[in-house]
Amino acid sequence: MLYLLDANVLMTAHATYYPVDAVPEFWDFLLHQAQGGRVKMPLEIFEEVLDGSDDEERDLLYAWVHEPVHREALLLDEMVNEALVARVVAEGYAPDLTDDELEQIGRDPFLIAYGLQAPADRCVVTTETPRPSARRQNRKVPDVCDTFGVTWCNTFAMLKALGFSTGWRARA
Repeated sequence: MLYLLDANVLMTAHATYYPVDAVPEFWDFLLHQAQGGRVKMPLEIFEEVLDGSDDEERDLLYAWVHEPVHREALLLDEMVNEALVARVVAEGYAPDLTDDELEQIGRDPFLIAYGLQAPADRCVVTTETPRPSARRQNRKVPDVCDTFGVTWCNTFAMLKALGFSTGWRARA
């Protein structure tokens, strides 16, 4: 299974439970998994992490992802299928979204489209929680994934599946 990370996975981990400077085992584990081809980020999503480094805390995450070895390992080496992105927008959100609505959904359709390119072998990882009653630009990544049969999970489910612990290196 290839786990495709949403930007919020890195941003939330750093901001809340696994800060880059406090829990390096988590970040080393992500790098190890990325180098092994089990965890990746599409370029469009990776760029979300690079955008908006406006405070000291966020700068630590920015510096981590900006390291060439981290960037190279994390980036998914493929191009998005633009027809799938258009399908995700039209069928997953709404066919008649306004420019403001498109701006609100951001790059999420790209992430889901990458998952849709090989749904049996890919899992979208996000910190968003389902909200099935949401409509149009307010739909959440898990709900749109469900619309297309794309597997999704949260950060902790991915970490459990990949065997993360603070002693992971001894088993690797």
